Amino acid sequence: MAQVMLKQELPNTVMLNNGRYRARLASGAADIAAARVLRSRAFSTETTDGDSFDGFCQHVLVEDRRNGNHLVCCFRLFDMQGGGEIGRSYSAQFYELSALAAFEGRMVEIGRFCIDPDYGDPDILRTAWGAMTAYVDENGVEMLVGCSSFAGTEAEAYLDAFAMLKHRHLAPKRWLPRVKAPDVFHFAARLRRKPDSKKAMLRMPPLLRTYLAMGGWVSDHAVVDRQMNTLHVFTGLEIRSIPPARKKLLRALVG
Repeated sequence: MAQVMLKQELPNTVMLNNGRYRARLASGAADIAAARVLRSRAFSTETTDGDSFDGFCQHVLVEDRRNGNHLVCCFRLFDMQGGGEIGRSYSAQFYELSALAAFEGRMVEIGRFCIDPDYGDPDILRTAWGAMTAYVDENGVEMLVGCSSFAGTEAEAYLDAFAMLKHRHLAPKRWLPRVKAPDVFHFAARLRRKPDSKKAMLRMPPLLRTYLAMGGWVSDHAVVDRQMNTLHVFTGLEIRSIPPARKKLLRALVG
């Protein structure tokens, strides 16, 4: 397990209070250790989930204030001044992202997003998105990127979802990631089926579903990640592309 080496101890900064839940930035090694435990449970890994990226990312924790500030959701943020830093991102291990190096605005990679599997409250995801919105607005972020994961490594269970991604949500050619990982599912090239919209949305991961509703796009292939037991697609969202009505809803979460 990678050792946590924070550049500095951050203040216990509350980003958002949303009734039962609050989102805050992790303030030290103990917070990140708690996030790693939750990630291990959510991702069903045999060992505690952690890597070198934990040390230079900021971590967002969502806690249940009615249950002793129990940690119910977490994710990490890698803040980049522009696309020229994309090669240092977690996603760059799996995708050839040189096209995004031309992006001039501030960019943030969202990673290791997970929710406590014992919780099914949609307000947790809303609180997380509210925290992301606050961060984007406060820091002038112009693009969000990351890997969106499907559980398991068998694509057959998600063919309608992948068909919908092909027909409606592929990345613009100027940003399109190229293949880098040795084991991928070329869904855009291989699938000829017309997607069943209902089945597609039922099988689409909730986080990815939210990205798509805001105008997000994905790579034309999925990476088969056997270490994490997932299939994932690279996901991008240009902030300026979010529909005004959706921006209004997101900012309403911030209050």
